[in-house]
Amino acid sequence: MAFIFNQKELAFEANKQAPEQFQLKTSIPRLSKVTDSKHLVFDFRQLEPGKYSFPYHFHRNAEEIIFILSGSMTLRSKDGFREVKQGDLIFFEIGETGAHQFYNHTDANCSYFDLRTSVGIDVCEHPDSGKINILPFFENFVKDNQIGYFDGEEDIDSKWKSQQL
Repeated sequence: MAFIFNQKELAFEANKQAPEQFQLKTSIPRLSKVTDSKHLVFDFRQLEPGKYSFPYHFHRNAEEIIFILSGSMTLRSKDGFREVKQGDLIFFEIGETGAHQFYNHTDANCSYFDLRTSVGIDVCEHPDSGKINILPFFENFVKDNQIGYFDGEEDIDSKWKSQQL
């Protein structure tokens, strides 16, 4: 089945839980949910003047493409800051080198199409705040609490001895 979406025919809504400076608007309904997409997450987005897209982040198991439909905004990446504008296609690779964030430095809305791969679980890391976000569950943790793989496993013998037949 073919699904056809026109951004001019869609409603847009910001995340009600997001702070004022992160009021990125996303097409409603969420397009990848409407299509029941198995491996892609995609939406039209609108970033108003003076707003940020998301906290600075990168994905450990997802590639992302942004296509600017109208307007312009500033991209923050590992390479620094750069203006992106209508017609630009931006690819973000998996890992730290794909870190990104947008800020609308202009006095007009910036509209873009956001496409991300989704192959099971993704870990989204936020270098500024030290958080990690487990997607698609949106479970957030502080990375500084990282422990060793075998930490807490010291008493394994007692668990097995209590189960001996």
